[in-house]
Amino acid sequence: MKTLLGLFFTFLWSSAAIATKFGLYSTTPLVLATTRFLIAGGLLFLYVYLFNKKYPWPQSHEWRSLIVLGLLNTTIYLGATFWALSYVSAGLFNLFVTTNPFLVAFLSYIWLKRKVSLREWIGMTVAAIGLFIATWPTITSSGVKINGLIILGLGMISMAIGSVYFKKINLNLPSVVINTWQVSIGGVFLIPITYILEKDNYFLKLDYYLLGSLIWLVFIISIGTMLLWFYLLKQDTVRANNWLFMTPIFGYVLAAIFLNESINMFDIIATIFVLIGLLLSGNIATHPKKLFRGE
Repeated sequence: MKTLLGLFFTFLWSSAAIATKFGLYSTTPLVLATTRFLIAGGLLFLYVYLFNKKYPWPQSHEWRSLIVLGLLNTTIYLGATFWALSYVSAGLFNLFVTTNPFLVAFLSYIWLKRKVSLREWIGMTVAAIGLFIATWPTITSSGVKINGLIILGLGMISMAIGSVYFKKINLNLPSVVINTWQVSIGGVFLIPITYILEKDNYFLKLDYYLLGSLIWLVFIISIGTMLLWFYLLKQDTVRANNWLFMTPIFGYVLAAIFLNESINMFDIIATIFVLIGLLLSGNIATHPKKLFRGE
């Protein structure tokens, strides 16, 4: 069951890049991101506090943690990744995503005293090698802008810190409440940043690209996928982030279907490496009953 949830998460997470690409036909990256977060936060707020009144309001000591999560996981991470897509290729973007499990494992070892086994390190290394193979043609054939790399790197570091921080604080709130405030707070903080960075190149076209992109990003990603992400993080922070190794592989398939991008031999070899890496690290359970008893 956990393997299926992990695969389902990575499938949905990888689809966000496809939806974003369509949305960028109609507006600038940070405008698209801010609009997405404000709509998602508003809808979640209506559901949690107006239509379904059983959920609690955060207590005074919990606001600080929610603000930090909003800044790390929404404003900085997602804002940076949306912005970076204007500078770097999709292949390079996918490569940077794979650095997250290593960052989380390292931070968990330092911050949470969570022992990272040799098996997990080997599995992550094998998966990372596979993704280097997949993205190598893109890296060698595309121009790389240093500002895009810096923005993307800051975003990945922010997500890693946010993942470990979430596990560290162990908020006594339902996931839907945490997500409501994380998305809402992150979106509000992104408003002035969007104005400062995009006031000179802003454009907006109200068309089907924008509508379809926002529907998918709001309902499927910001609401549905983030709730699944919180669940996986509560089980095991390192293993949850290891599933990000599969995100680029699903991304290639979705890009081939919706963006008519070709799948080459590099992609096939990379898929094999990533699957082996996940098996070695223990993410794909070959003995489900034993895994459930052990956790």
